[in-house]
Parts: sequence; C-alpha cells; structure tokens
Amino acid sequence: MLRTRVRNRRIAAIGCSETNVRFRSVPEWRASKERILRVEIGARGECSTARVESCAGQIEIHHIGYERHSASSRDYIFVTGAAMKAIPRYSFALAALTIALGAQVHAQVSQQTLNTLSTPSRVETRIGPLDFKDGAPSAETVQKVRDTLDFTRGLDAFLNSYGGASAYAIRQGFRSIGANDNSVVIFPQLLDSNSLFLTGNTDTVYYIAVVDLTKGPMVVEQPPKGVGTINDMWFQWIIDIGFPGPDRGEGGRYLIVPPGYDGPLPDSGFHVARSRTTRVLYACRGYLENNDPKPIVDLIRKTMKIYPYTPGGYGTSIATALEGKVRLAANPPVPETTFVDGSAKVFNTIPPSDFSFFEMINAAIQQEPADSYNPELAGQLAAIGIVKGKPFNPDARMRKTLTDAAAVGNAAGRVLNWRANEVPGWSYYPGSGWTNFLWQGGANFETPPPELTREGFFKPFPPTGARTLDSKTAFYYAYTLDSPGMIMRLPDVGSQYLIGFLDADKNYLDGGKTYKVTLPPNIPARAFWSLILYDNQTRSMLQTPQRYPRAGSQSYPSPAAEASADGSTTVYLGPTQPAGVKRGNWIQTMPGKGWWVILRLYSPLEPFFTKQWRLSEIEAVK
Repeated sequence: MLRTRVRNRRIAAIGCSETNVRFRSVPEWRASKERILRVEIGARGECSTARVESCAGQIEIHHIGYERHSASSRDYIFVTGAAMKAIPRYSFALAALTIALGAQVHAQVSQQTLNTLSTPSRVETRIGPLDFKDGAPSAETVQKVRDTLDFTRGLDAFLNSYGGASAYAIRQGFRSIGANDNSVVIFPQLLDSNSLFLTGNTDTVYYIAVVDLTKGPMVVEQPPKGVGTINDMWFQWIIDIGFPGPDRGEGGRYLIVPPGYDGPLPDSGFHVARSRTTRVLYACRGYLENNDPKPIVDLIRKTMKIYPYTPGGYGTSIATALEGKVRLAANPPVPETTFVDGSAKVFNTIPPSDFSFFEMINAAIQQEPADSYNPELAGQLAAIGIVKGKPFNPDARMRKTLTDAAAVGNAAGRVLNWRANEVPGWSYYPGSGWTNFLWQGGANFETPPPELTREGFFKPFPPTGARTLDSKTAFYYAYTLDSPGMIMRLPDVGSQYLIGFLDADKNYLDGGKTYKVTLPPNIPARAFWSLILYDNQTRSMLQTPQRYPRAGSQSYPSPAAEASADGSTTVYLGPTQPAGVKRGNWIQTMPGKGWWVILRLYSPLEPFFTKQWRLSEIEAVK
C-alpha cells in the first residue's frame, strides 16, 4: 500500500509497496517526464478506481480523502493505493499526480457549511464594524478586539476578585484604627453607622481579627457562646466557629495551618483547619443577654486568645514524639490578647469602585501565594498585568480600559442587588420584592443548601457543577465573609435574611418618603429579629441622626418595636416620626438619600422556611 498527503491541490509523489515512499515537487516530476492520469473525485470526496501510469509501472488508487495536520493546522488531501505490478526494489520508482480538483474537492461540504465557517469582509458588532481581507483582520479590527479582550478580562477580574479586595480592605481599615494583625477589633457598644462596613448589624457584639500565619500555625481560643466563621483572604470558607462550628458553642482551640506547612501537628485537642492564604479573617459575634452587651463582652475579653502554636506541646503525646518526628516541648505562657474598641470610630473597610480597585487587588496578590486563588482568576488578572512577583504598571490605554471595567463591574453589582427580584428564583415569596439569592447556589455558589428530612438528616442536592456567578457577584458586592451557616434550612440555628430594595410597586426606596412594613404575629425568630437600613452608595448603615438605623425586638441599642393589639408589628421608615408611632417602631431616613433594608431572624423557626409566615411588602404611606 502507499499513502501520501498533498496541499494546494497537488500530490507531490506516490511511492509503491515494494519501495520507500518518496516525495517530489511538481517541477521535479515534469523534469522526469513521467506520465499522469486525471482523477475524478465524487460528491463525497471519493474517487472510482483509476490507474496512474509512471515510468516504473501502474498504480491503482483506492481512496482519496481529507485530514487536518494537528501540528501545522493545515488541510491535506490523502491518496491511498497499491502497485498494480511488481516494481524492482532498486528502481525506487516515483510518480507524480496532478488532481483536477476545482469545485469538485469541496463538493462534500455544503455551501451553507462553508458560509458558517467563513468570515465576511465586514461584520457589524456591538463594538463596531470588524473588517477582514479574505479572513485576515485589519489593523483597526486588531485594536478593537484587543481592547475588548482587555476590557472583558478586566471586568471578569473585578467581579471575580471582589471578595479578595473586600478582605484586603477590612485589614486596611483595621490597621487605620491601630488594630494590627493578631489583635481583636471588638464593638462593646455594637457596630454603628460611623464606620463603613458592608451590611454589618447593630444586634450583636462583633469581634473580628486578621490572623497572621506567615511565621507558622496559629492558635485561636474561641470563647463560648459565639457564632462565626474563619475565611481566607479571598473570602474562601475555611471553618465555622462557635455554635455552627465543631465546638457547638462550647468554645475550644482552633489551630489554623498556613499554606505549605508540613511540620508536626497535634494528635488531638484542637480543631485543625488549613488556609490557602498567609492571613485569615476571623469573624465572630456574641448575643446580648437580657438586652445587655456587657456580659458577652466580658466573656470575650476573658477567654479570647490568639497565639503561635508550639509543636510538641499541648496535644502531642509522648508516643508520637517517640516516632522521632517531633521534639517534646513545654507550652510558653499565652500572651495577652490585644483588643481594639471599634465602637463609634470612623473607618472604611470597603474597596473602591474605580481604577484603584485594581491597585488594591495587585497589593493583595503580592502578599499571598500565587496558588491561593484559582487558575481562572489568576489568568484574568495576568491578562491585565497583575502577576505575583511583578510590578503592575499599565499604560494609559490599559488604565482607561480598566477604569471602564471597574465602572461596569460596579454597575453589575448594583443591578444584581437592586433588581434581585427580577432574577428567577431570587424572590423569597412569589412576586415579592423580598429576596435572598443565596438559596440559588448556597454558600459555595454552586448547589442549593440541603433539605432537612423528618428524621433529622440533611439531604444534599446533586452538585450542579456550575458556579452561580450572578449570586456570587451580588453577594460579595454588598456583603462580607462566607459560611454554610449563613444559608441553611435548619430551624432554631443561626440566622436568616430577607433583603428589600424596592417598595410594593417595585420602585426604589426614597429617603424623602415614608413607608411601612408589617410583620404578622408570631414572628419566626426564637432569639430576636431586626430591620436595619443601609445607604445605597456605601452599602453600610444609613447615617442619620439615629446612630443605629434599626428596629427590632431587642431594647438595646434603641427602644424595642412594639406589637399592635392584633399581635402584628408595623415599622415605619421615613424622614420624620409619624404621629402616634412609638420611637421603637420608626427608623429615620434622609431626604435625597436612597436606602434599602435587611430583615434578620435569629434562630429562625419553621414557619419561615415553609413560608407560612410572610411579612408585608414595603408600602408607601400615602
């Protein structure tokens, strides 16, 4: 058998079965004065049996077809055949064949198919006309497409790295008030509207720390009665702490291990968790006791500890040391924890929405391992010049492109939040303006949170394998930290949230108008509930003469809301306190300032999950 491949409608040579295959150009064939025979190709690229004569003998062609050479990405025609009579080994016969292809070669591919593969000389697109000469892009087209690719990758980088920028901004905000790594920012008077903090609450005592792992594993002694989580510096969940964590509210030692650490670890005595970043965000909250924050604040100050782990110390048995991999050691005295009071202080923990966003992300990239985030995000950042270990120095064109990307990314975060009710599945009740997008993909933005069976087991949904990108964007734009405990179908544990950006007529909320929300009797919160207002611009608590823009069942830090005779509770939201309305049932707004609201249910009860209980829409008071 013989086989040869040809480009440009010519077969360069055909060898025979008794010889090595040789290739020769058409001019060389002409010089040899060998004879050829025309080959007719059928509609499907095949030919009937044909003979080709050469000086050495006759060749029978069996098949003509097509293939693509993977290395060169070139198309070839191949011919398969056999010698019709024996040819002496010493002759090394060579023949050449010119195939009259023309339109016949393409007869196996329809014109419709060719049209879908071909590029017209001009294509109208959303970025303007794209011009080509026989498929080759013009200089103007090259620039348009490159600008578009840079913009697209910049936009993707903005949306997909917002959590990392937010974590970095929290650390910067803490440092601005003197809270260095391994110190704890605590809010004894609760968080208020003075600081810029994405959707913080005024209901619980926050205590938050950035823990530095650059020198090795760190121990966090968790106080009892906490509810919280530990995230890495990309807001990737590491482990829950307190009631949703393995200590189940009893308190305990957590050992946080840095990336790349292969040293000794304890046999027991610690809840061990590994981080992909060299710093982590520890965030916890404690509940008031009898409307008083002091008891939980005192407990936190007494029991909260952060210090380096001692290999071979507590948690390591002598039997383990006998294996020769760790030396027994005595634990040094635990250092005093540094607490920084964040109450009433003015500081910012929110990333910017202009070009400086990318400068902040570059700073975050430089301080963390290159593999601490996923390769797709790393590729998006690298495409716009943000690479671990390299300077970020975009030229004027790239700065303009990234400025535009940040503007569109910022707009995307706002569209997905303010119009969350228009996304299928995000409204909590049919047709409602109350939303929660986390039910779509859960805390990992992929698969909805599991169902709880009657037997008390969780029944996970099958993995979707697809990231819910819009809910991920919406969440990190307006909220912080990530935890499975934030979105679970488990009554009487944790907290649940409903978010309102629109009134009953699906209009934005106006600070110069008065609205009301009615919560029916038996509000499904065993612990307590609250409504808190947020500023449209900062996504932080709305700043008004009321330091705490909230209403709720607790009487601290502002009077508790009072129920009506029928058991329902109506809260008014407007610039002035309506006549006859108690102070605890009114949250102040500001004319000219847009706002939105979050309902929080702490230790939510079954009627919330079954949706038997439903609060009213946000209704404008006429």
